[in-house]
Amino acid sequence: MMNSGVVAISIWRFLMIYLLLLIVLGIMKKSNIDQSKLLFIASVRMTVQLVIAGFILTYIFKNPHPAFTVIYILSMIAFAIHRVLSKNKGLNLRFKIAIGVSLSLSGLAIILFFVIAVVNQNIFNPQYTIPLSGMIFGNAMTGVNLGVKTFRESIDSERSRIEALVNFGAKPKHILRPFVNQALETAILPTLNSMVGMGIVSLPGMMTGQILSGTLPMTAIIYQIAIMIAICTVVCLAVFGSLYFGYRTLYNDRNQINYII
Repeated sequence: MMNSGVVAISIWRFLMIYLLLLIVLGIMKKSNIDQSKLLFIASVRMTVQLVIAGFILTYIFKNPHPAFTVIYILSMIAFAIHRVLSKNKGLNLRFKIAIGVSLSLSGLAIILFFVIAVVNQNIFNPQYTIPLSGMIFGNAMTGVNLGVKTFRESIDSERSRIEALVNFGAKPKHILRPFVNQALETAILPTLNSMVGMGIVSLPGMMTGQILSGTLPMTAIIYQIAIMIAICTVVCLAVFGSLYFGYRTLYNDRNQINYII
């Protein structure tokens, strides 16, 4: 028989989970990986950020107001754009705008469709909109970051060949477009591979959380399938928009390429 709710974990039992990091630390030391400081900082930051988010979300859920939902989502968007741009320094202003607009509009469009058309809830309902937005924008951020990084590295490694093609009269649009396609493929492959192994190799976090909270497995599965398709779509849209409109900012009417790196 299904439990009606998730089992509460006491603070002392919760703290035991940090003992597992000693295993990670031990393996890193054994393998001469000098990232123990990063492991500590990442663990502390993750804990602090999630605890703060927990307090904020608790307040919002107890005091639901459209303004709170909007502000929280805008904060997600701003942070996601900042993370992508901070990992890809040297982009020209128009390329940055292409990333920001693509990430924002694709994420918002998918969230609106998911919450209103699929879940049939008010878009300002924080219980649905905020958690779903976190998954949507989090994956979109990762996809765009990977896509732009791959695009830049590919151009850098092939700069000599690109310049030779330009000198032979090839148009920058035709030269750069294959790099866009390659970067898009690289960015969406992790999501596609995750979908391939889902349900057999792994049980996703959203589905696991719902089952632990007492939701019927089939209901959790339906939600998980829907969110994975939404994530795949937003990653594809955000990366495609960022690269398709971004790479066009790298050349002018005289067929001169302005490198971003």
